[in-house]
Amino acid sequence: MNARFRKFSCLVASVLVTFSPISWSQAFPDHPIRVIVPYAPGGGTDIILRLLAPKAGQLLGQSIVIDNKPGGSTMLGTNQVIRSAPDGYTLVAADSTILINPAVNKDKLPYDTLKDLQGVSMLATSPVVLLLNPQVPAKNLTELIALAKAKPGQLNYGSGGIGAGTHLTGELLRIRANIDMVHVPYNGTSPGLNAVISGDVQMMFGGISSGRSFIESGRVRGIALTGNERNAAVPDVPTFSEYGLDMVDASTYWGIYAPVGVPKAIVEKISQAFAQAMKDPAALKGMTDLGYIPIGNTPAQHTDQLRAMVGQWIDVVKKANIKVD
Repeated sequence: MNARFRKFSCLVASVLVTFSPISWSQAFPDHPIRVIVPYAPGGGTDIILRLLAPKAGQLLGQSIVIDNKPGGSTMLGTNQVIRSAPDGYTLVAADSTILINPAVNKDKLPYDTLKDLQGVSMLATSPVVLLLNPQVPAKNLTELIALAKAKPGQLNYGSGGIGAGTHLTGELLRIRANIDMVHVPYNGTSPGLNAVISGDVQMMFGGISSGRSFIESGRVRGIALTGNERNAAVPDVPTFSEYGLDMVDASTYWGIYAPVGVPKAIVEKISQAFAQAMKDPAALKGMTDLGYIPIGNTPAQHTDQLRAMVGQWIDVVKKANIKVD
């Protein structure tokens, strides 16, 4: 091998090392990371990101910029991320709406959720509780199901609108418990909750943060909670699993997603930073005080969740024959 060829071979090897995925991961990030939150400021996703981003950015060595881009039921901001360069510098953080959209907005989606997105980390979850008007003669979930079966089509439940998470959760309960209830959609969660309190509808699913004070005051009855264990904020409310309905999994989830194509090493680096940020005492206290349960799992675990949840809601919408205009 002559000297000129050896010199050329060394140069090629140097270039390959420079542009290998490991080198990209080591160099990443060299400028701020942008996380699009597809909602207006002040919502659950925005709050969680602002609690975790400072510490995660510190661990990564670059600031994390939160960019609120509301519109189109998360589709506007999510589409911007999917159309961005797959380099890890543009991500999207969203709640369960991003997982429900393939079921209720299939014809409107400008992208394919399962093909165009990969999970970075499922940040947190928060259970939802089935709220019942106290005048309904059922003290627990067993009695409520028995009542619904005895009076098919006579019980109704409210929601925040057709295709909303509160609607799909009601349908999930109807399917899993094999009961017949009537759906009454409202223009938002608050009007629906007010309808339960007034007795215009018998029940509705709602977040702990919105329903807790009404449970404590006796204006509604907390019947059952999604998730694997009871929540300290409403310790007297049993889970669906305690009643043998462990397939009513409709808790709200918040996650970070990246476009497909971002190198695995970079995705894992971001995921690890957020998981570590959740161990920060101030961030952890801020999340738990607001009723969020930290998760911080791996990209592979999050992507598996993404696929499972999208599949669950597609199945519910199909079985319930839900049509969204």
